[in-house]
Amino acid sequence: MSTLPEKIKHMVELMRLKDASVDFDEESRRISITADEDEWFKAQIPALVKDFKHLISLMAHKEADSANYFIDINNYRKEREKLIVKLAAAAAQKATLEKKEVRLPAMNAYERRLVHMELSMRPDIKTESDGESRSRCVVIKPID
Repeated sequence: MSTLPEKIKHMVELMRLKDASVDFDEESRRISITADEDEWFKAQIPALVKDFKHLISLMAHKEADSANYFIDINNYRKEREKLIVKLAAAAAQKATLEKKEVRLPAMNAYERRLVHMELSMRPDIKTESDGESRSRCVVIKPID
């Protein structure tokens, strides 16, 4: 029986991506997939990350491995994290300058957590999640 990293590598091979490689860091539970990009592939990366995460969690569950894995394709998630952190900092600045709450766009739970963690040490603002389901977002409020 093959291991989870072997199964993931096989899955990527079946996709016939050009110059694809898979790096698996067991300790941090990070799976990084890189491949040559064309415009179609670039446009599909957000959906591929989500789909890979789902498939890998199904495979891990089947092997009695309940750990979450961090999936990244061509550094999409890493770049997205940087963007979200910048957005959070700019929104916090705006909230404190204008002395009114700033509502960020809808985000998934992981992205909302990034915002909360990034701004948690600031004594001049507070953050909270608001909304339901896919429209859930972070609201940044100045503290008087």
